[in-house]
Amino acid sequence: MTVDIAQSKARGIASIYNSAVAAWAIAALWEIGALDELHRNRTLDAADFARRGGLDVQSTTGLFRALSAVGLVLRQDTVVTPLDGFDEMYRDKSFFHWLGRGSAELFQQIPAVLRTENRTGDHYRRDPAAIAYACREIDQVTYAPTFRAALDRVDFPFTRVADLGCGSGARLMQILDRYPGTTGIGVDIARPSIDVAVKEAAEAGFAERAEFLQGDVLRLERRPEYDDVELLTCFMMGHDFWPRENCVATLRRLREVFPAARRLLIGDATRTSLPDTELPVFTLGFELGHDLMGTFLPTIEDWQSVFEEGGWELVRTNRIEMTVGEVIFELA
Repeated sequence: MTVDIAQSKARGIASIYNSAVAAWAIAALWEIGALDELHRNRTLDAADFARRGGLDVQSTTGLFRALSAVGLVLRQDTVVTPLDGFDEMYRDKSFFHWLGRGSAELFQQIPAVLRTENRTGDHYRRDPAAIAYACREIDQVTYAPTFRAALDRVDFPFTRVADLGCGSGARLMQILDRYPGTTGIGVDIARPSIDVAVKEAAEAGFAERAEFLQGDVLRLERRPEYDDVELLTCFMMGHDFWPRENCVATLRRLREVFPAARRLLIGDATRTSLPDTELPVFTLGFELGHDLMGTFLPTIEDWQSVFEEGGWELVRTNRIEMTVGEVIFELA
C-alpha cells in the first residue's frame, strides 16, 4: 500500500511536469499548422508533416509525444490520432499560445520580476506580435458573438470607426467587411502589431479603407484623422486604463480626442473570484501574468463605477465570463 501511494504521488508530480511541457507543445504545434491539419484530417503522420514543412522529424514527433503523455492524442510511432480531450484543447489553443509564446519571457523571469526593487518602468518583456496572434483567436472564442450583437444595437448610421489597441487589425477589418461603406483607423502601441495589421489589411483588400497608427491609447492627442470617428471599439486592453483615476482621465480624453464619437464598445477581462481549484483554462495565467506586470484588473463593478465620471453613459452590460470574467460594455 505504501508503495502504491508513493507511486501515485510520483505520477501526480509527473503529470504536473508533463502538462507544462504539453502546454508549450500546443502553442508550437498550432503555430506550425500541425494542430489545424490534425483537427481537419483526424490523423497525422508527424514525420511526414515535418518533412513537408522542413522541420526536424524527431523534435516534431516529440511535441506529439507531449500531447500523448497528457492524453490528448494516441501516438503509434509517428502517427497520431485525436482522443476525447483533443477538440476542447483545439478550441482553446490560443490561450496556450498567449502563455507559451506571447508571455514566455515574463514567466521565465518571475524571480526577477517579483523583486520590488525591479518593479519600476518597463520591468518585464513580452512578445507583442505573438500576443496579437493569440488574441485574434481568443477574440473569436470569447468576444466575437457578443460583439456582433452589440454592433447590431448601434442605433445610428456610422461611416468612420476606430479600434483602440487594434493588435493585428482583425476587429477593424471585421467591421469594415460587415459595413462596406465604412473606413477605419487602428491604433496600437506595438510596432510589430501595426506591421502585421498593415500587411494583412493589404492582403485582404482593405488597404484603401483601413489606416493603422502607432500610438499609446492612454496618451492620445487630437489628430485630424480622429475628428469624424463616430464609433470607438477597444478590446482586451481596457484594464490598462486603470487604476481608477487614470481610467476616468482616459475615458474623458477619448471624448476630447474623438469629438464626434457617439458610441464606445469596451470588451475586456475582469478580475474573477473563483475558488483556486475551480479555475478554468486561461484564468490563472492571465491573472498571475497581470499581477507580475503590475497591472490592476478591475471587477465589473469597478468598471461600472467610472463611466459617468468619465463622461459616458452605460447603455448595456454584456457578461460573457467564459474564462477571465469577459464583459462588453456599450457606452454612449
